[in-house]
Amino acid sequence: MALLQLKNLGKDFGRLVAVNRIDLTVEPGEIRGLIGPNGSGKTTIFNLITGFIPPSRGSVFFQGEDITDLPPHAVARRGLARTFQLTTLFKEMTALENVVMACHLHLRVGLWRQFWRTARTRRREKAVEFRAMELLEFMGMAERANELAGELPHGHQCALGISNALATNPKMILLDEPVGGMNPTETAQTMDRIRRLRDLGITVLLVEHDMKAVMSTCDRITCINFGNKIAEGTARDVCSSQDVIEAYLGGTSGVCSL
Repeated sequence: MALLQLKNLGKDFGRLVAVNRIDLTVEPGEIRGLIGPNGSGKTTIFNLITGFIPPSRGSVFFQGEDITDLPPHAVARRGLARTFQLTTLFKEMTALENVVMACHLHLRVGLWRQFWRTARTRRREKAVEFRAMELLEFMGMAERANELAGELPHGHQCALGISNALATNPKMILLDEPVGGMNPTETAQTMDRIRRLRDLGITVLLVEHDMKAVMSTCDRITCINFGNKIAEGTARDVCSSQDVIEAYLGGTSGVCSL
């Protein structure tokens, strides 16, 4: 059974058709890329999947359940997490405090219990902090655990955003430009960690403009343009699609070297 399935999914903003009847199936354990020129509808699709905006038509299924009308917190509760192109962090908190907060929001530890700080609560807090450090180490952020999130370089803020998403113990994670603002070394390290997510049993759907990173990491790639799916398949399939070449380069070959 497919882990994520979009059926005839569409979104209109007035007369603008932002997403036009998209069908997409992601299998468990897959790393799927979603690419397209700026303004093609990629982030809108993420918002539709995760309940941040309602669709104009079509349905979203996760683990066989129709989640089309669920709010974002209910979608996350079912194991579908996401990051954002514009990183959403508690910028006045440290990196570690950010991930601890994400863990608490997932566990829903009550404020009353926190106030009384029982021995059980203190043990739980210690376990949460240990888990948060594990996630920061996984993303190569351990040395920056005590730095304010708002003062981190953009690339490290992206890595912290992934750590926060992982704190919810997702079955699937949607990554919106996970290597944005990173240098080539940081990009290679981050894409390696994304590949390792599969070893943790996490399926990945990612939007990314770094074509080299996408082509070398994703099992399959879906390309959209003006809200329409124009190609889907392996990196070789997508690279050789004339529709993709025209969408990116106006008919000139070489899309994979972008």
